Amino acid sequence: MRLLMLGGTEFVGRAIAEEGLARGWDVTVFHRGRHEPPQGAGSLHGDRTAEGGLKALEDGEWDAVVDTWSGAPSAVRDTARLLEGRVARYVYISSRSVYRFPEPSGLGEEAEVVDSSPDDGEVDYAATKRGGELAALDVYGAGALLVRAGLILGPYENIGRLPWWLTRMARGGDVLAPGPRDAGLQYIDVRDLAIWTLDAAERGLGGPYDLVSPPGHTTMRELLQTCIDVTGASANLVWTAPEKILEAGIEPWTDLPAWLPPGETYDMLHQGNVSKALSAGLRCRPVQETVADTWAWLQSIGGTAPQRPDRPVLGLAPEKENEVLGSR
Repeated sequence: MRLLMLGGTEFVGRAIAEEGLARGWDVTVFHRGRHEPPQGAGSLHGDRTAEGGLKALEDGEWDAVVDTWSGAPSAVRDTARLLEGRVARYVYISSRSVYRFPEPSGLGEEAEVVDSSPDDGEVDYAATKRGGELAALDVYGAGALLVRAGLILGPYENIGRLPWWLTRMARGGDVLAPGPRDAGLQYIDVRDLAIWTLDAAERGLGGPYDLVSPPGHTTMRELLQTCIDVTGASANLVWTAPEKILEAGIEPWTDLPAWLPPGETYDMLHQGNVSKALSAGLRCRPVQETVADTWAWLQSIGGTAPQRPDRPVLGLAPEKENEVLGSR
């Protein structure tokens, strides 16, 4: 397979590019040149936000393109139009955020999505991803593969979720642990996303697929305890009721990454129906492997994870954590 990776130097794009290379595919990475592409990949430079930024893609043919773009949908539109006729399959890495909130319980890909347009410029995240989907569909029709990922964890993470928890556990001491401790979590290891995506592209699958683990693949207790185990830290989990955490002004998902209190948002993000992807071959590795490999990667780069400049820095400030722990 000849794979064109739009992005391919960080997190999701890098994991997909590396998976393609591991399969012996001919992988070309189109990127801005800010980071080195995986060893063995071809490299094309360009900036999709700049005038003439797609010039490097004006020639060439590929079997599939994978697009991770999270900016203006019009950039996906322009790229898809340029590649039409020279790339057989268009794969767009989207998000389960495209669904209208709250997503009715038990629904999967047939749930109602937000309004958007492939011609949009900068819009909110949900509309951005839906607009990107529409852009791919406008050119490639039902053959466009829309990978609606959930929470993504694993090596190369530049968002700050699992790296924050690992770093916090490594610091040791009492750790504010948000309950309920046995609340199930849905997430996808970035490498499992890469494997499924390239398998699906090779098989010629099209249409939307929600890509995240089955509900309850792990729990908050198992995730945090695994972080302690792999770091070898002397951390003590202090389980705290969701009500107390919220009363303290602590923000779910951002101050305490991946955590949500019981309610509609939790149900939408951690109780999703993923039967379609499972039937299409999705396999999810154990949380212990995801956490251990992320810690090993983090240590290999000096202990500090990269941070995407277009995303907020996540994690609870130590003074706020101490304040809540001290009030127990």
